[in-house]
Amino acid sequence: LSAIPYFGPSLLEWIWGGFSVGNPTLQRFYVFHFCLPFALAAMSGLHIYFLHGTGSNNPLGLKSNSMMTPFHPLYTSKDVTGFIIFITGLLAISCFSPNMLGDPANFLPANPLVTPTHIQP
Repeated sequence: LSAIPYFGPSLLEWIWGGFSVGNPTLQRFYVFHFCLPFALAAMSGLHIYFLHGTGSNNPLGLKSNSMMTPFHPLYTSKDVTGFIIFITGLLAISCFSPNMLGDPANFLPANPLVTPTHIQP
């Protein structure tokens, strides 16, 4: 942020809550990360509400409602089906092969006398 001309350093100081990262910065980022999913869910709900109320643009210019597909039975069931398949796949991986996505270094015995190579003093 400090690379932004004119107001970059002031913006950085305002976001940090001072001249360095401290407790106000951590509180702001915590609140931001807590509130952001709720804001996104609300925006998604508004999007679906207005899309359902007015309908989307029609490239063919058809005005009849018989050509329109209703949102609730079709797309809701498709979304729920996809969600169930995704969760089933994640549960299968975590229950039947939990080490499939793990790091091979996790299986090495711990040695308190040797520092791992990826940790630099």
